[in-house]
Amino acid sequence: GASDDKGQLMTFVEACRAFRETGDLPCDISILFEGEEESGSPSLKPFLEANAAELKADYALVCDTSMWDRDTPAISAGLRGLVGEEVIVRAADRDLHSGYFGGAAANPIRILTTILAGLHDENSRVTLPGFYDGVEETPAQIKAAWETLGQTAEKFLGEIGLSIPSGEKNRSVLELTWARPTAEVNGITGGYTGEGFKTVIAAEASAKVSFRLVGNQNPEKIREAFRAYVRSKVPADCSVEFHAHGGSPAIHLPYESPLLNTAKVALSDEWPKPAVIIGMGGSIPIVGDFQKMLGMESLLVGFGLSDDRIHSPNEKYELQSYHKGIRSWIRILDALAA
Repeated sequence: GASDDKGQLMTFVEACRAFRETGDLPCDISILFEGEEESGSPSLKPFLEANAAELKADYALVCDTSMWDRDTPAISAGLRGLVGEEVIVRAADRDLHSGYFGGAAANPIRILTTILAGLHDENSRVTLPGFYDGVEETPAQIKAAWETLGQTAEKFLGEIGLSIPSGEKNRSVLELTWARPTAEVNGITGGYTGEGFKTVIAAEASAKVSFRLVGNQNPEKIREAFRAYVRSKVPADCSVEFHAHGGSPAIHLPYESPLLNTAKVALSDEWPKPAVIIGMGGSIPIVGDFQKMLGMESLLVGFGLSDDRIHSPNEKYELQSYHKGIRSWIRILDALAA
């Protein structure tokens, strides 16, 4: 998309071009474009392993995050991890007439939706056994710092036509999106969905489910817990099939990192308001791969805005984000080289 992530990538490319046109790059730079993130990056790890010696550097600079607001740049110190799962429940060997078989034959849509509804309790906590293993409470001083940003549920959700948080009770929207794990249903299919109406009991139903992870949650343990839960709810004469769609742990960079502080000063020199250190609700698995496989700390700076409509129709990237993003990277690279 324009904001996620072509426009963001081009801010860095154009910063390097500006250096080259006016002199030399301030340091050695390798640029890696990775285009498979949304499908689990199946080619990335083998590529990193095969080219580790060439790719290893002092830092990885990642431009796939957002501003705090239009005038306030931000550096993300944390990323939630991710587990993607596709589940298919099968019942009869063909679609059935709901008048002839209704009430007697198992309905995979009913089975699947009941299972999905059971992923959360009345307080919106995830019900999978062991799901919260490795999840720590956010330190009080960090929550206090987040409160100074002035974000409210009404402001955050008002931009999308909502007002009431749906996550765990008695937590702020910043804590819910930056520091708490989630289970979300991303899509459901099954039965007749065409024009008009058809009284059918489908032979199968499927859903795509994602989990955002924090702290030390283990992606594979979460995956196995989900599969065990689903299997325990499927009737004996029905079957279930799973397909994995990527998995990565959460990442947290130390708030006292010299890298963060250097970038914070450089960004504050470019934008009207000083840069802030924030968390991030999304996942960028490559950051974990850089850390584990190449031993590289990452700097996460981006210039996307909350109304860029990422992953939605008519996605955009603001010209101010583009132009000042280029200038920001020039300042950061110059500061890091110094």
